[in-house]
Amino acid sequence: MAKTRRVLSRRLLDIVALWWLPVCLFALWLVASSGSTNFYFPPLARILAVLWRDLASGSLAGDLATSLGNMAAGLSFAVLFGVLLGLPIGEYSAVRRAVTPTLNFLRSVPPAAIVPIVIIAMGIGSAPKIFIIALTCFWPVCLNTIDGVRGVSPQLVDTARAFRVPRLLYFRRVLLMAALPQIMAGIRIAIAVALVLMVISEFFGASAGLGFYINENKQRFAMAETWAGTLLVGLLGYLLSALFLRLERWLLAWYFQDADASGRAAG
Repeated sequence: MAKTRRVLSRRLLDIVALWWLPVCLFALWLVASSGSTNFYFPPLARILAVLWRDLASGSLAGDLATSLGNMAAGLSFAVLFGVLLGLPIGEYSAVRRAVTPTLNFLRSVPPAAIVPIVIIAMGIGSAPKIFIIALTCFWPVCLNTIDGVRGVSPQLVDTARAFRVPRLLYFRRVLLMAALPQIMAGIRIAIAVALVLMVISEFFGASAGLGFYINENKQRFAMAETWAGTLLVGLLGYLLSALFLRLERWLLAWYFQDADASGRAAG
């Protein structure tokens, strides 16, 4: 019983430590803006009311579904090709030396600069949005995969070679699993990047999506709706990050257990 109370107390303290600052900032914003008459900064209560109204009516929910669909498709392509190309580039030094200058050049191109070009070339619809998200998110996944493969223990590689592990099995069970913590870190970065590009890509040539909702209301000078869309993007980013961290903890349970054990041993 005492142990259960200690566990509950520890969890409560963890929740308080995690949420006290966001709750205080939210309350401060709510109180400070309650009497606002500034056209560009409406009261938070009004913003929340508009957000709930548009979500309940289904108009904003439809835009949200469109944006999430584009983001999920773009991220899926980025992860697939980032890992498939990153594994051999990280494994073979000759390939890595050959492609590194090209990779460094391409990843230096500002994503926002190519958005209008892609929209003009591919037209309106979901295809250019998915392409932009996939292209931009490819780099953190691919580069982290390369670094993860390069960081694989030489002893592990030598052991796999000594046992003559088949190449496909070697890539799948040795390199991929050993580089997985670094790959997951790249995907975590890619999620944040995808959220930004999801909104930016929908500023141009779009008829649906959160970016379209924000841009359309901004042009109509509907500031409460503009803030509502922006607030929803922030909440979406937080939820996606929290969900991914849980997924990462589940997939890499072995990695975090080893890290915790090493930390306790060092302490």
